[in-house]
Amino acid sequence: MARMTWTFTPEHVHTPDAVALRRGYYDDVASRYWKRPATEAEIDEGLAGDGVERLTPPTGQFLVARHEGEPAGCGGVLLLDAERAELTRVFLRHAFRGLGGAAGLMRNLEDAARALGARRMVLNTRLDLVEARAVYTRHGYAEIPAYCTGPYMDIWYGKEL
Repeated sequence: MARMTWTFTPEHVHTPDAVALRRGYYDDVASRYWKRPATEAEIDEGLAGDGVERLTPPTGQFLVARHEGEPAGCGGVLLLDAERAELTRVFLRHAFRGLGGAAGLMRNLEDAARALGARRMVLNTRLDLVEARAVYTRHGYAEIPAYCTGPYMDIWYGKEL
């Protein structure tokens, strides 16, 4: 059997693939939070003014993960200060989970943070996003004190790069 290939490339957040993946991410996390499918209007509202324009050098980076050339996931890093980057919008479409993409995406996001000068990665997430939390801990992230606050933040993680 041929080996399935993954690629992870920097991409502007407004390309069609990046927009579709960002919408998929928001749909997934919002639908889980509300315990019902998010509407298109709710997704539009959630993405409006969400600060993704900062996910480009020198303040950040956005990556698109492709499996066999098909857009399968995304993630971003945002510099918080001279030494810390925040991991954000990490997402793999459900059809691509379990195929090794999460590990590659995490490695590439950490490399992107290092390239921006970060020495530590931090993130916040919700307790109900158990798959995401499992990925983070599997890749060496440990619980840390809260470094920010917000309505959708239950737990914070960090890792030295």
